[in-house]
Amino acid sequence: MYNLSCDEVIRQDAIESARGLGRAARAVVLAVLVVALGALGWRAYAQTAVPVALWVDGQPRFVTTHAATVGALLEQQGLRLSPADAVWPAPETPLTTEMTITVERARTVTIRADGQTLTIQTRAVTPSQILTEAGIHVGEADVVLADGQPVAPSAANPSSNPRAVSSRGARQDIGRRDALTLEVRRAVPLTVSDGGVAARFLTTAATVGEALAACGVNLLDGDSAFPDADAPVVPGMTVSIRRATPVEIEVDSRLVSARVQGATVADALAEAGIVLVGLDYTDPPADTPLQSGMRIQVIRLRQAFTIEQEPIAYSVIWQPDPSLEIDQRRLIRPGEEGLRKRRIRTVIRDGAEVQRDVMDEWVAMEPKDQVFAYGTKIVIRELETPYGTIQYWRKLRVLATSYTAATSGKTRDHPEYGITRVGWRARKGIIAVDPTVVNLKTKMYVPGYGIGDVGDTGGAIKGLRIDLCYDEDNLVLWKKWVDVYLLAPPPPPDQIRYVLPDWPVESR
Repeated sequence: MYNLSCDEVIRQDAIESARGLGRAARAVVLAVLVVALGALGWRAYAQTAVPVALWVDGQPRFVTTHAATVGALLEQQGLRLSPADAVWPAPETPLTTEMTITVERARTVTIRADGQTLTIQTRAVTPSQILTEAGIHVGEADVVLADGQPVAPSAANPSSNPRAVSSRGARQDIGRRDALTLEVRRAVPLTVSDGGVAARFLTTAATVGEALAACGVNLLDGDSAFPDADAPVVPGMTVSIRRATPVEIEVDSRLVSARVQGATVADALAEAGIVLVGLDYTDPPADTPLQSGMRIQVIRLRQAFTIEQEPIAYSVIWQPDPSLEIDQRRLIRPGEEGLRKRRIRTVIRDGAEVQRDVMDEWVAMEPKDQVFAYGTKIVIRELETPYGTIQYWRKLRVLATSYTAATSGKTRDHPEYGITRVGWRARKGIIAVDPTVVNLKTKMYVPGYGIGDVGDTGGAIKGLRIDLCYDEDNLVLWKKWVDVYLLAPPPPPDQIRYVLPDWPVESR
């Protein structure tokens, strides 16, 4: 009798039991038996798999396998190794339960240093290890860049915090990368002369501007560096810093603060873009050396030229006409005003006029005189008055006022108190006149006053005005226009004023 396993006994009993069934029933039973037996077989197969721990580049994988060796397991996992990769234990090692397998794959690293480019396969972890393996020394002031980012040469593997930064600002971790580019920037000596004080630095900066920033040398607005900030750094170079001078410029009602490189006030204006035009000037003058904090005032000075004109009054010419009676006149020719022009120069300082000069003057049009004819013919006429018939040779329209000795402006103790211009004592019947209009000692008839003698003058009696004298006890106040009559006979022609001062001038 055979020694059958439990599975075999079950299978055999099932077969025997199925023989008594129909064809269709037997088919169903057989299918069920196949599935059941397959499940039992798979369970038994799975129970024979070996569990192992697989670490690939520091990352764990926990697997179960029927592989016989480490190499077979790696092939199952799709890990194809290059000659530079490392495996512990060796690929031919048989697998055992709960075995730990470590795989470290090499990566491609491109190294740029000292003007050369080198590509290597390496399992080194830190930039320092990689560079040492490549035979490249890194100085204390040199900078290492991993894919363009600064890292510490001793930066560790991906287990480190990828955001960690050293005291020098370099990343401590380069992470696990299949390909990596390392660049070594050599520190070179640089001398910075700032205001005549020189300092020596080591720098890895590519440009002068970056080097100055790394050295803590700040350039303010207006400061300049030579060579300039964009110039590449050359070993042993000297960078000269020229500091700008701070100034304030008062111009066009605003205050401009600027830092300038120039040596004089004129240089400061040029750098600030301020232009002096025409007569503009500065305080202090343009050639004044600059000083820190200096205030410069720009005075805008301009001159404007204008033409002014004014009329020229015409003169009045009087011509005697013996055919006309006295005090009659006739216009012979109307007058025309002339025109005078002058060119004016106006000096304007900061918008306000400060000077005005007449540059030249000329008569653009001469005036034309007005010509009148005046009568010189004397005609004696008669007039009935309360005092009888009088004969007169001239009638005048005058403004009449009145006075007494007491109102004449002299005190009673004055030696000339009450004495008229011709030496008469003031009384009723004496009339004061303007002697350039009516001759003294002329007899005159004034309606309402009577016949009087011209014997006095007065400071206010000018032109066609008269002042009627009264005794102090019988003063009658006058102030009105009245016709007066100069009694015959007339004076000689050379003593007659034919043209009176108060005559209006027509069309003037």
